[in-house]
Amino acid sequence: MLLQGLRESWDLDSIFSGGSRSEELLSAISSIEAQLAALNKKVEDFQFSKESFQVIMKDVQETAALLNECISYVGCLAAQDVNDKQALNLRGKLESMNAAYTTILVLLDNKMAEIPDEEWNEALQSEYLSSIAFSLNERRNLASQKLSYEQEALMNDLAVDGYHSWSTLYDTVVGKIGIEVELNGKNETLSVGQAENRMTSADRQERETVFAKYTEAWDQQGDYCAEALNHIAGFRNSLYKHRKWDEVLKEPLDINRMSADTLNAMWQAIEENKGLFVSYLDRKASLLGLDKLSWHDVDAPLSSADSKMSYDEAANFIVEQFQSFSPKMAEFSKQAFEKQWIEAEDRTGKRPGGFCTGFPVKNETRIFMTFSGTPSNVSTLAHELGHAFHSYVMEDMPYLATDYAMNVAETASTFAEMVVSDAAVKTAKTKEEKIALLEDKAQRSVAFFMNIHARFLFETRFYEERKKGLVPVERLNELMAEAQKEAFCGSLESYHPYFWASKLHFYITDVPFYNFPYTFGYLFSACIYAIAKIEGSSFEEKYIALLRDTASMTVEELAMKHLNEDVTKPAFWKKGIEVAMEDVKEFLDLTK
Repeated sequence: MLLQGLRESWDLDSIFSGGSRSEELLSAISSIEAQLAALNKKVEDFQFSKESFQVIMKDVQETAALLNECISYVGCLAAQDVNDKQALNLRGKLESMNAAYTTILVLLDNKMAEIPDEEWNEALQSEYLSSIAFSLNERRNLASQKLSYEQEALMNDLAVDGYHSWSTLYDTVVGKIGIEVELNGKNETLSVGQAENRMTSADRQERETVFAKYTEAWDQQGDYCAEALNHIAGFRNSLYKHRKWDEVLKEPLDINRMSADTLNAMWQAIEENKGLFVSYLDRKASLLGLDKLSWHDVDAPLSSADSKMSYDEAANFIVEQFQSFSPKMAEFSKQAFEKQWIEAEDRTGKRPGGFCTGFPVKNETRIFMTFSGTPSNVSTLAHELGHAFHSYVMEDMPYLATDYAMNVAETASTFAEMVVSDAAVKTAKTKEEKIALLEDKAQRSVAFFMNIHARFLFETRFYEERKKGLVPVERLNELMAEAQKEAFCGSLESYHPYFWASKLHFYITDVPFYNFPYTFGYLFSACIYAIAKIEGSSFEEKYIALLRDTASMTVEELAMKHLNEDVTKPAFWKKGIEVAMEDVKEFLDLTK
């Protein structure tokens, strides 16, 4: 074994030592405050020249890097211990500072919009500015579509307590949820994350018991969650109205640098090809001795056979599989394990879910998840390492040239996940193990094509209803159940009406519509993976070149440049769907 005795908790001291009481952290926050004051004065006094603009952009990027360093660190503290009140206090302070930074950029964007085109284009020819030209042009163009500086600045200030704080309230509610269950004669109190892990148990009685108590817990907190969700959506709708943006999807599409044609083509291809995935769900129900699956059966294992890996085994398996496609990705991942950049310990008090966050000053990343050894956990670990590798290959680039959107952010992560899950199937020791691994891959396809489709349908419809007034808990449940039935083609016996409350992604205020970019990344990656399987390790440099361009062009341009593909046509997305269908076909053959 190359990697042994790995610790499952991360090391945050190399970023700032001392946790939420860190003197280094407080010093960095003080530095940001001083930098923001100086930057604000420079922007207010800004008179355009190529030289003065370069100086300001250097300051903008340095301030952004340190601010995000602190935000990422405090985010890690809050995730590892939901009861760390000091971390939550610091997060509130940093959110205010981030709002101040955003307000400064709003003023700068407006000033950029006033620069004559000829002078602007000439300035962007300089070596320093040309490396961030795409981002600068993007900001300048968007400034012309927004409100005046004074109005946008006021909106940013009010957003701290009138928008982002609703997300903080939701986190507080989740942190207080304790799910009381009786399993095997023992009473246990589970966190949300632990309960979600238990719903992948091979014991249906356990799944039913935990899911019932889980739903009951969300029902008890439903009013609080509905308040948060309604006010997040209400804020966005009001802002869009004042900007005269008619489409609620305009902002998420702009953020993801993609067109509505691309999004519609993707969903069209998926809707036209769901039949085989419905067959998979029907077959799974049959194998479990059921007429139809219920919501809590969708992610259930088909076998009670122990196919779990230890953390060390998972680490070695992942590194070994990465090596066949990208030696650089393998070496980077080995370093992440050895340097304790991963928080994977299965314990109470942690936030549910998983994420990867970057530290642009130290050029490090951290990964958060809860690892219990399942194939799904191994895939999640590979997924987050893919995110980390994406940041790693861009660490020598200017900060604004690394600001890639969520949809392409999911490209590297999903590619890494596919490499590892495909290898797991090929190295399966028994037919039963192979079926279980194929089933795990099919589950993920269902998640991207059906579960996330349901989230998208729910959210678009909810935002339309929210324009007419507050949407109560009962109606939110109806909207979610309707979306799930449609997205799953009516293939389940029962659904999860409180999914709108339990899914963190609906409450993230940094990025609206935190759903369709996942499906985009999954299918975009599937096409890339098909090429990589043919080219092997020789694909590495081409792959890295694509990743390095992800923040410097639209997705349509990116696909055409590196893949020679048109993503505005359903035919492109069908290629990715076919990769997923191969796994389902093999699963259906093996389980006849």
